[in-house]
Amino acid sequence: MLDIFSGATNTHCQRCYQQATSHIMSMFNTEMICMSCKDKEKRHPDYPAAQAAEREAVQRGNYNFAGIGKPADL
Repeated sequence: MLDIFSGATNTHCQRCYQQATSHIMSMFNTEMICMSCKDKEKRHPDYPAAQAAEREAVQRGNYNFAGIGKPADL
């Protein structure tokens, strides 16, 4: 994976590598993704399971949850 989010200039999506003016962390893993990739992610059938796992981890005090892993078809 390209390390294009290191340093202060976060300009590209770590998933699709397109230029991005804003980004958000994936619910599935620790990639910083553009809003277009986030929209695709939200439509994935495993998204509710990823949300539940994140919620449970935070409730247990794990604020650095790495996610359940990105599905191969995403």
